Formats: sequence, structure tokens, C-alpha cells
Amino acid sequence: MKVISFYSNEKQLIKRAIAGSQGAQKTIYDRFAPKMLSVCRQYIKDLHYAEDVMVNGFVKAFKNLDAFEHRGSFEGWIRKIMVRESISHLRKRQFVVYDDEMVDLNQMDSHSDASLMDVEYIQRLIDALPEGYKMVFVLYAVEGYKHHEIADMLNISEGTSKSQLFKARKLLQENLKLKGLSTQLRSKNK
Repeated sequence: MKVISFYSNEKQLIKRAIAGSQGAQKTIYDRFAPKMLSVCRQYIKDLHYAEDVMVNGFVKAFKNLDAFEHRGSFEGWIRKIMVRESISHLRKRQFVVYDDEMVDLNQMDSHSDASLMDVEYIQRLIDALPEGYKMVFVLYAVEGYKHHEIADMLNISEGTSKSQLFKARKLLQENLKLKGLSTQLRSKNK
């Protein structure tokens, strides 16, 4: 049996999807949905909302497939749509505040074992950040955007972007230290 790489036929697959082929659209969806849900989830705590945003992102992607110019990666193109959809969703729900908001440290799971310091735990730490901090942190540290790009996307100043990132990193470091201290205290009490 001959295996044909998805990437070698990506242009044809996109052309078929543009022409309305549901099979091609399903193939694209199946290929990228898990990664794109992860992207949306980085911005949106609630999995159900993240799924809705991802589906809306795919609808936009399929409506605008003919705008993809085959420069750069197709996955990157879809990812940008998902990021923008996530930001749009948060703006509509008015969750984003760019100021000196406080974090409720009780929100985080302090009963995690040191062995559970994994992606899920880190995601919970990021989820506990105020939305403004979280959005800038994810755009910069995860997505790799520059401060001027983040400022343009979020309609904030570049200085605000830098400040939000600084505050997000500081809170994450403090929370990781707190987690480390609580783990040390539990192990001493055993």
C-alpha cells in the first residue's frame, strides 16, 4: 500500500475544500481540530466555550480558504484564525481587563503532587491569571508574537503589553514558588 503524505497533497485538498467538498473539509478538520482546540483552550478556560470558538474558527477558515496564498504553513494560517477568534470571544464576553487586577490564589489547585507538575497543572496556573495578563502571556510566550503585534491585536499600547507580560510572569513565578513550598511542607509532615 502506498502512503501519500498529507502535505504533498495539501494544495489539492485545499482546492477541493474551496470547491465545497465536504470530504476535503472533514479531512482538514480532523487533521487540525485537536491542535486548534488546544490553541483556543490556552485563551479560554471553559472547554465548552473553547470548542465553540474552535468551530467558529473553522467556519471562518472554510469561508476564507481562497484567501490562503500557500505562503507559509497552512496550520499557521488556521492557528492565526483561532487566536483571533479566541480574542474576539473574550472581548465580546468582556473578560479582558488591562489593569492591576488581583489573582485569587485559592482558585488554583494547591493539593497537586509534585509529580503532577505537567502540562495540565501549568495550564491551570495560566488559567488562574487575570484575563489581560493571560492573553498577553499566551500571545507572547506560547504563540511567539512580538509586543507591537500584540498591541495591534488587542488595541493596547506596546508598553501595556510589556507590563502585562511582566506581571503575568511574576505571578506565575510566585505561584510556582508557593506550589514548591506547599509540596515541601507536605513532604516534611509525612
